Amino acid sequence: MSKARVLVIDDEPAVRLGVRDFLEAHGFEVVEADSARAGEEAFRVKRPDVAIVDYVLPDGDAMEILPRLKALDASAALIILTGHGTIELAVRAIKQGAEHFLTKPIELPSLLVILERLLEQKRVRRLHAAGHSRVAREAVDPFGGPSRAIRALADETERVLPSDSPILIQGETGTGKGVLARWLHSRGRRAAEALVDVNCAGLGRDLLESELFGHEKGAFTGAVSRKAGLLEVADRGTLFLDEIGDMQVEVQPKLLKVLDEQRFRRVGDVRDRQVDVRLIAATHQDLAVMVRERRFRSDLYFRISTLPLRVPPLRERVEDIPILATRFLERLGGELGRREIALAEDAHHALQAYSWPGNIRELRNVLERAVLVTRGDILSRHDFRLDMSVPVGGAVSGEERSLTLSELERLHITRVLAEEHGHVGRAAKRLAVPRSSLYDTLKRYGMWNP
Repeated sequence: MSKARVLVIDDEPAVRLGVRDFLEAHGFEVVEADSARAGEEAFRVKRPDVAIVDYVLPDGDAMEILPRLKALDASAALIILTGHGTIELAVRAIKQGAEHFLTKPIELPSLLVILERLLEQKRVRRLHAAGHSRVAREAVDPFGGPSRAIRALADETERVLPSDSPILIQGETGTGKGVLARWLHSRGRRAAEALVDVNCAGLGRDLLESELFGHEKGAFTGAVSRKAGLLEVADRGTLFLDEIGDMQVEVQPKLLKVLDEQRFRRVGDVRDRQVDVRLIAATHQDLAVMVRERRFRSDLYFRISTLPLRVPPLRERVEDIPILATRFLERLGGELGRREIALAEDAHHALQAYSWPGNIRELRNVLERAVLVTRGDILSRHDFRLDMSVPVGGAVSGEERSLTLSELERLHITRVLAEEHGHVGRAAKRLAVPRSSLYDTLKRYGMWNP
């Protein structure tokens, strides 16, 4: 990691020497200048994190140089140094953009504390700005495109937006359920509060319980301290439970209590805690079927499906694909510093002819791979490496059309596993589902006996 850089602008060599030796001993890089002109030039070239400027210089004073330094880099912190400090002078310096006003002789330990505080503030501002930039960059319109299917979803979503009732987002893997959940939160009444995202598929029962509800010290082996749960973090905001169909049955009644009573209990605690959260849940599974098979509680299903939304798969919104692809390419080009990347005519046809079993996530991955491996700025169909043997609307044979949905699912999984030589991890990646979900499906069909 590079050292923090400090510019010292002072015409007294003894002052510069004392500050330089002290700061270098504490890990700083120090740049020196003995006049306003030299200081401004050093500031322009070296781009310091902090500049310490003597008020009186041979060719000007700090009040003249401060605005010019701020114009060069508004993020740099400025400290004014003077042998004759007054309150009026300090007020003027602060108005001109100085962060601190120090008098000579300098108390070096105090200077060190001030520098560390200014650098920490700068770091926080940078992280905050980066966070806003990332959010803006990653913000995705979940309703991109003119298709009837996505317009219907947009209209339905607008109608449920004012409500605080639970929302269940259903759709195949990769359709953008998480994007829609974040959009709902950002446009709702709780937008100013936290959105807490929990993937139920990635957590076992005990870990999910501890993460959601928190735990008391000593509640179980390894609970060496008290921990607040994500429900507490989401208080007054939104709790997004992704892949809720993978939630362990033992945890489901506790979640139901939270929804019904807005109360919960930490693991190992004896008292209830009040919480105010809005629930958005998402799943790629058919929860109604899971309820009939007793793999999901019916009371929880009816509670979370008050406002159901279905995100259509990409094959049902083929006319949206060129718009989505163009948006992805704009973002990829910006991230990679490439010029505008466009699609050739045959690329448009290829993208719309493909079935997209992985939906929007697969479309983004295919485009990203094509951009990375292609040097030109025009992508053709040959850059995508798509398996065009499975066209839109033609994924099954005449014999397979007579199969039930479960039978067809089992057949497809069997084929993928065979092609991956029984490797469940690779099969799960190709099927675009969590490995735990694939294991559960294999057990349900009697295809896995650990």
